[in-house]
Amino acid sequence: MNVPSGIRKLVGQALQRRTLTPEIENAINSELTRLGHLPETDFEALELLMVEMDAGRIQLVPTC
Repeated sequence: MNVPSGIRKLVGQALQRRTLTPEIENAINSELTRLGHLPETDFEALELLMVEMDAGRIQLVPTC
C-alpha cells in the first residue's frame, strides 16, 4: 500500500480547506528540511498548490 508523504497530506489539507495557514506552511517547510530532497510526487503536489494559489482558489492566511 502506498502511503502519501507528509507533504502531500499537508497539501491535501490546504486544498480541502481552500486556505494555506501558517501552521500548514511551517509543517511543509519542516518536512522539506527533514527530507533533504524533494521526491517527484511531492514536487507535483506543491506545484498544484502554487497553481491553485495563483488562480485565487487557495487563500493565504497571514501570520498574526
